[in-house]
Amino acid sequence: MTEKVRVGNLYIGGGESVKIQSMCTVKTSRVDEVCAQIAALEAAGCEIIRVSVLDEEDAAAITKIKSRIHIPLVADIHFSAKLAVAAIEAGCDKVRINPGNIGGEENVKLVADCIKAHHIAVRVGSNTGSIEKQYLEKYGVSEQSLVKSALHSVAMLEKYGVNDIVISVKASSVPLTYKAYSLLSTLTSYPLHIGVTEAGTYESALVKSSVGLGALLLRGIGDTIRVSITGDPVREVYAARKILQAAGLEKNFADVISCPTCGRCQWSSADLAEKVSELVKDCKKPLKIAVMGCVVNGPGEASEADIGIAGAKDYCVIFKKGKISARVAAADAEKQFIEEVKQLIN
Repeated sequence: MTEKVRVGNLYIGGGESVKIQSMCTVKTSRVDEVCAQIAALEAAGCEIIRVSVLDEEDAAAITKIKSRIHIPLVADIHFSAKLAVAAIEAGCDKVRINPGNIGGEENVKLVADCIKAHHIAVRVGSNTGSIEKQYLEKYGVSEQSLVKSALHSVAMLEKYGVNDIVISVKASSVPLTYKAYSLLSTLTSYPLHIGVTEAGTYESALVKSSVGLGALLLRGIGDTIRVSITGDPVREVYAARKILQAAGLEKNFADVISCPTCGRCQWSSADLAEKVSELVKDCKKPLKIAVMGCVVNGPGEASEADIGIAGAKDYCVIFKKGKISARVAAADAEKQFIEEVKQLIN
């Protein structure tokens, strides 16, 4: 089990639930737009939000943003110790820095002292574009160079008394990401922030993240997660939730199961499955809902469902825990089923 690190009003690691993160795509100094985006992310289930700090205006905006949001805020800074200090003093709950590019030992100590004074956490790590030169020359782009580079950054902070540390070792390659986190988990007890970086647009990113992060989570590796998707960050949060649900790490949700259909299906079960999935996407109750193609196999295959529907040519059956509760004309089945699902989730 990893150590527990406090970030704002919650904890990462130490047996706590895996926390979902995302990052704003709006320049941080545009406070109203940033807060609107964070509100949408919060509503989707985001638990920690990260913002970029590119200049003094961005750093100063953190105070205003913090007063209007309800989840911990992480300031992402590169190359400038001055901006890191400004972001911390403005009230961020955690900083993401790279000690290797912050400007030498003196600046590392400056930021480390500020982190300690404000009792906040810090994330450090590496990705395939930020591996320390000495490790890149020795190991090439590999899990060894990623991990050694990340632990080098950790050691630089530990030297100045910082211990509330979260580590990441990201790559755009799924196998490399998996190997790097697997190795890192054997060498440190700090909590791990997992993600496949530069994963691409929606479909590609979803597949890469599901494979890589799912494999890690099933091994118990990962304390906080970000699914990197180009575009609207709200999709990252929904994707992360789905991955945690599939890995069995999130229980309070409505699981919609549906068969792929075959020649026996004589009604529009696929359309209804999509509608039901959208209806229950924000449900926080542990439910199983089934939309099955035919009455031949549906009630039996989905016998564990709290409620389900299966169809024939002219009628559908609604069943609960495998037992048929109603036989409904095909024309009325969708409306009745959706009404009963609404009663369950509300």
